[in-house]
Amino acid sequence: MPIRVDIVTQEKLLFSEPEADMVLVPGVEGLMGVLPHHAPLLTTLAHGELIVRKGGAEESFIVYGGVVEVRPDQVLVLADTAESTYEVDLEKAREARENAERVMREGVPPDKSTVFVQELRRATLQEDVLRKIKSRGAAVRIRIPDEDKNGKK
Repeated sequence: MPIRVDIVTQEKLLFSEPEADMVLVPGVEGLMGVLPHHAPLLTTLAHGELIVRKGGAEESFIVYGGVVEVRPDQVLVLADTAESTYEVDLEKAREARENAERVMREGVPPDKSTVFVQELRRATLQEDVLRKIKSRGAAVRIRIPDEDKNGKK
């Protein structure tokens, strides 16, 4: 029996897969693997990489906090913010990190410090996750195919 996975942000339904084999969730207490028939639980998400596996395919997301509800047949991720790693550009993340570091070194007005700290944390996490994916090998980073309108692949 597969497990349904839905990743939802405040803006949209980011991802939905009705027949995943496994989900790796970055919980606040560590990385958690979820298989079909998992015991129900509700936990807080940490900032990190969330991975959905289906057959030989894998889809990777960067989540920035939130909660996850696990049921025996479903994983519902309610992320504060999340993005597919396919949407992240390593060079842009590097530039954003360097810019945030430069601004913080030069001095940030007190009312703007939180924004730059968050930008630095986000860009650093993007770089880290993309490097980790690259180290696992490009063959692993395969987008889970979408079904066509007739339910066929």
